Amino acid sequence: MMNEIEGLKKELEETQLAYQMAAQMSQFKASFLARTSHELRSPLSSLIGLHQLILSDLCESPEEQKEFIAQAYQSALKLMKLIDEIVTVAKIEYGTNRLIFESISIEELLNYIYQLTHLQAANRNLKLHIISPEESLYVYADHARLVQSIVNLIDSGIYLMEEGTIQVTADSLSESNINRITIELDCPIEVWQEEINSYEPTSKIDLDEIKKSGQYVALSPGMKILLSQTLLQTMGGNLEISPLYSEDNQTSRTKLSLSCKQPSC
Repeated sequence: MMNEIEGLKKELEETQLAYQMAAQMSQFKASFLARTSHELRSPLSSLIGLHQLILSDLCESPEEQKEFIAQAYQSALKLMKLIDEIVTVAKIEYGTNRLIFESISIEELLNYIYQLTHLQAANRNLKLHIISPEESLYVYADHARLVQSIVNLIDSGIYLMEEGTIQVTADSLSESNINRITIELDCPIEVWQEEINSYEPTSKIDLDEIKKSGQYVALSPGMKILLSQTLLQTMGGNLEISPLYSEDNQTSRTKLSLSCKQPSC
């Protein structure tokens, strides 16, 4: 009888855990959909607005009309880039594009990440510190997608930070067969939360906003964060964003923790 009760308790706990994970995944996907809709709406609205200006003969000169066409072209490029990124991640998530799992040295991975990102940080007068782990640590993941996830997060930090340091470290959570890569940034967590949640579309776009949105062909930091989260989850990993408290208990920094599975022996 006692064994049956213990078995029922265990089944109940597992069911509750599964429900919580499903609820979290549902909430994440809803946020991803809202962000994706906004990201696609922005360049599309710019593209439509620029064509409306041209078709309505509101250009003051042939040179301005040419400028508007160039802006529309940039918006089209951004839209295509966004669609390509989203479709690629969706194909990976649903198994259409297969991941190539391999044992990856974290030390070699971080050295490669540094080569890809240190100049961009230096151009913004930010310090990028990559600290290799003291012991040999490995993760089991798709190399290209793991690199994409980490670079997306560092790029987002560089974009959101005005000054300070980005520090990347790694350690092992041996009791759970997980190795963790941690990115610490000198900016409050509220900046990241605002970026992730700021996907309310605007109903009107004026001329200056149309021009501005067409000039920047890149994913927003919020979209990069969500794409990184999705990529890590497809590889059996996870991304957590948490505050780092100073000695006076003031939140002034942010920690991004990427958890990946260790290779099986």
